[in-house]
Amino acid sequence: MSVHRIMGIETEYGVTVPGHPTRNAMVTSTLVVNAYAHQVLAGARSRPRWDYDEESPLRDARGFDMSRAEADPSQLTDDDIGLANVILTNGARLYVDHAHPEYSTPEVTNPRDAVLWDRAGMEVMREASRLASEISDAPVLLYKNNTDNKGASYGCHENYLMRRSTPFADIVRWLTPFFITRQVFTGAGRLGVGQDGRQLQYQLSQRADFFEVEVGLETTLKRPIINTRDEPHADPERYRRLHVIVGDANLSDTATYLKLGTTALMLSMIEDGFLAGHDLMPAHPVREMHAVSHDVTLGHQLELNGRRLTALQVQRELWLLASKYCAGRWGHQLDEQTSDVLARWDDMLNRLERDPMACVAEIDWVAKLAILDGYRARDGLDWNAHRLQAVDLQYADIRPDRGLAARLEERGRLVRMFDDEQVRRAVHEPPGDTRAYFRGESLRRYPDAVAAASWDSVVFDIPGQPHLMRVPTLEPTRGTRQHVEQLLDSCATAADLVAALGNTPASA
Repeated sequence: MSVHRIMGIETEYGVTVPGHPTRNAMVTSTLVVNAYAHQVLAGARSRPRWDYDEESPLRDARGFDMSRAEADPSQLTDDDIGLANVILTNGARLYVDHAHPEYSTPEVTNPRDAVLWDRAGMEVMREASRLASEISDAPVLLYKNNTDNKGASYGCHENYLMRRSTPFADIVRWLTPFFITRQVFTGAGRLGVGQDGRQLQYQLSQRADFFEVEVGLETTLKRPIINTRDEPHADPERYRRLHVIVGDANLSDTATYLKLGTTALMLSMIEDGFLAGHDLMPAHPVREMHAVSHDVTLGHQLELNGRRLTALQVQRELWLLASKYCAGRWGHQLDEQTSDVLARWDDMLNRLERDPMACVAEIDWVAKLAILDGYRARDGLDWNAHRLQAVDLQYADIRPDRGLAARLEERGRLVRMFDDEQVRRAVHEPPGDTRAYFRGESLRRYPDAVAAASWDSVVFDIPGQPHLMRVPTLEPTRGTRQHVEQLLDSCATAADLVAALGNTPASA
């Protein structure tokens, strides 16, 4: 399958109201989402709700379900507690996840599209922030980061659909060393060590210090390197959705692209059993996760059951295995995007080994460190200077005129993969090669008839019908432009569409 598989990104944004430090974050996040919903759904009779009926957040990949009484309230993501929740015409979901506004991209089939619709999410959030500020008594600011440096962390989660038949033990065995060491090119950079950030030292990752166990179901406490949530949002007999919670929220397109692309390659090797007989598992995974992040020289050596390798050396071994895998399986028939991921992965490791500053235009932690070092050299600042903490935060400010990453992009000093017009289209249009196309187009064409939607269904409210009508979309590669565009073009109303599909009443 190479780098091509169903995938997506969920990003919780940091939110603040300057001058109002005690402002309730949940209320502010609701204001952000509702402000955007009011604009994009203007004229619609009602807002479609999120359909929670088929969700199962407490199902564990190790073969059991956690009881609701045992679960932390943050794990009960199938509870409709009335928070703002919007389904967008590009197939994405914009909602309040506890104390943060969250944008979940539509399903895509490759890492390049994941970058594009993730960038579209930033545009959605910028507009939502602007609209919320207009109706608030103070500006509402959003940050694409992962911690407030006061003990709280919020996630940027990746999702990958993979074969149900893959032994979960193989996923743990191979993704653990990969996740621990991929920080060298996926880290967003952080001034602060420890969950509360009191020790003002620069590190690679914003998330690393918040991981406490190796494997587990939780996402907001006792965070595991390998998350075991088994909620495929697809046919559970065929698929498992790997829910990855260790990643940083990247501002760099290249970092996001490599994050998704290299992980997809790892999953293909794991599914095909190609890695059998190799062993890179660290003796102390959680400790090594922290240690790799804390060493910006990239010289820390991990203990690997008799061997000691740096994170770069572990990544190099994984790259060599991926290269052999692709050459043996596809040879000269290897697709263009997989070839590109392999080439960029190789080049990034080479440059990081020579001098991390050679990656200043593509890796967030390096770009941010260069800015901070510039301030330190110019003004003679120590790491504990308050100005540097403000710069750290300002890097992730999503306002185009204030965010440092945005300003680097404007000056050509942080590489972009897409132009403004491509991103603007992705704000409103769904990817054409997944079921997100059917979901997004149904909302665009029949806004008053969609009562609810989820990743694996669209529920219609047809006038004159006694029941809601559910259209299941369990197969993510169906409902694409190729499959349904002609059908949608032929159906002037949702009633015509439901009649053509011959669907049954929804349980909602």
